[in-house]
Amino acid sequence: MTDRSFENRVVMITGAAGGIGRAIAQRFARAGARIVALDVDDSGLDETQRALTGREVLGLRCDITRAEDCEAAAREALARFGQIDVLVNNAGIVHRSAFRDTSVEVFRRVMEVNFFGSLQMTKAALEPLIARRGLVIVVSSVAGVAPLYGRSGYSASKHALHGLFESLRAELAGTGLEVLMVCPSFTRSAFEQRALDASGGRVTRGRSRVGTEATPEAVANAIFDAARHRQRLLVHTPVGKLAFALSRLAPGVYERLMVKKLSGELEITD
Repeated sequence: MTDRSFENRVVMITGAAGGIGRAIAQRFARAGARIVALDVDDSGLDETQRALTGREVLGLRCDITRAEDCEAAAREALARFGQIDVLVNNAGIVHRSAFRDTSVEVFRRVMEVNFFGSLQMTKAALEPLIARRGLVIVVSSVAGVAPLYGRSGYSASKHALHGLFESLRAELAGTGLEVLMVCPSFTRSAFEQRALDASGGRVTRGRSRVGTEATPEAVANAIFDAARHRQRLLVHTPVGKLAFALSRLAPGVYERLMVKKLSGELEITD
């Protein structure tokens, strides 16, 4: 099968106001793609559009937890460009708090953004994507293929994405639509700085991490290459690959190592 070309393709990206989302927009734009950048952060969207000066870009405010916003964004993209070739479900939120202490509403909020937001955006853009034999890229996490201490709701939402989109891939196998699941590990961005605490406020303590943080640009480059080569799964960074393998081959060992590395950032209630 030949590599994908993104010249003149329309790439729609959620969570495009910064971090990995902005880096993805820049990488695909350099390959000649036309960009639809979606986010709820108006100032961040403006910065992304400035970063893409000289490229074809449509910036739209879109709250992916609202189905009507997703549908409106798809309509506007089609009105402007006439097609949607790639959808990157990148927007997400995280919590850092012990399950025992965390409000159910925090779990609902994380699931609403990470899972239902991606579901709704894909629903809204699905028919145009099928018509173009397009590609859905889902930015999951290593937490979507392995447990992650102190982020049970986040991990649950990412595991759910794999169940949804890998099943979708199977259902639509005859249409030409492809699905790429992406599992970054720890990445240097403002994403974790906006993490929710047990009650839904902002976490104020620092986070633990394992290995060297990847840059958003490194993640975006890896995603672009995986999309071009028609991969089905991308697990990024050596630490991510090790966690993926160890959690399957020696889950008890993985759990002990993970807890040792990450447990210090939480105050667990006895």
